[in-house]
Amino acid sequence: MRPQTAFIFDLDGTLTDSVYQNVAAWKSALDSEGIPLAMWRIHRKIGMSGGLMLKTLSRETGVSISEEQAKRLSSKHASAYEALQSQIIALPGAVELLQTLDRDGIKWCIATSGGVDTARINLKALGLAAEDINLITRDDVTYGKPDPDLFLAAAQKLEVPIEDCLVVGDAIWDMLAARRCKATGVGLLSGGYDIGELERAGALRVYEDPSDLLHHLDEIASRP
Repeated sequence: MRPQTAFIFDLDGTLTDSVYQNVAAWKSALDSEGIPLAMWRIHRKIGMSGGLMLKTLSRETGVSISEEQAKRLSSKHASAYEALQSQIIALPGAVELLQTLDRDGIKWCIATSGGVDTARINLKALGLAAEDINLITRDDVTYGKPDPDLFLAAAQKLEVPIEDCLVVGDAIWDMLAARRCKATGVGLLSGGYDIGELERAGALRVYEDPSDLLHHLDEIASRP
């Protein structure tokens, strides 16, 4: 009997149109600490955990960020992101995609590098509540993406072998993390990365957004 596919979704840029609000929130936080950083550099790190992103940006720019400052930056980012929540909406087809999986009896989980408070903002845009779905956040694991901990925890929650999971994400960090735990990566262009970048990072297929994925679901999903 062929194993049933289960889906693990990233959240920002995958199900919700929120990547650029995330970038703007980090830019606001960094500016407030006198750390000059171009927005394109921030965008390239969205999808990592906040702590790892700050460490990577510090290494790339030569700006030293202390542990205490990193905590302030994370708190300021969260506040700035919350202030932009009215701008965050579901990506085309996201709600319909999740409803289709439910209707077809296909398991799914959301695994996000953000904390639960940030996740709630995005879930509200999808008409979902954290308590009602399978959800893994950065608060649940030791390491964020590109480490595979989030996806391994999601597979465990779904009670499905990670090898039978499709990881759907918009960033190269999602695809790298999927590859590291031997899940199948499926990329979306809705976060700003291009096809070549996602495929080089390990994506088996790349679609425009959740709506496009929904229309091609039969290409990647095995039915129960």
